[in-house]
Amino acid sequence: MLAIRFYRTGKKHQPSFKIVVTDKKRPPRGGRFVEKVGFWNPLTKEKNLNKERIEYWLSVGAKPSVSVYNLLVSENILKGKKIPKHKKKKEKKTESEEKKPQEKPEEKPEEKTPEKPEEKVEEGAEGKPQEKPEEKPSSGA
Repeated sequence: MLAIRFYRTGKKHQPSFKIVVTDKKRPPRGGRFVEKVGFWNPLTKEKNLNKERIEYWLSVGAKPSVSVYNLLVSENILKGKKIPKHKKKKEKKTESEEKKPQEKPEEKPEEKTPEKPEEKVEEGAEGKPQEKPEEKPSSGA
């Protein structure tokens, strides 16, 4: 499957991007891509897009990355809305939802913690209580 994505070039803190068509599973390192279809420099806002070739690759079935898709929408090569790149934060639960899970754990520890563990006592033949010796598991060889 083909993808249209950015290929970063430039120095540290001076990014510039080639827009290339490449295999989805293989990153476009070292010039290994199918075709260069454009260029974008975010610092100078310079854009150079080959509209005909981009439309051809899209018709063949190449899928643009989210960032490239948003760039193509802003340049009116594609029609549609931009896709949000970053995930939205999860909304906080309302107070009533937060209280319900907290009440359950508070009740359970009170029920599970007995004051003193009772020792097992058996009555002997004479009717006197005798303490039952605790059995220790033998370590089998």
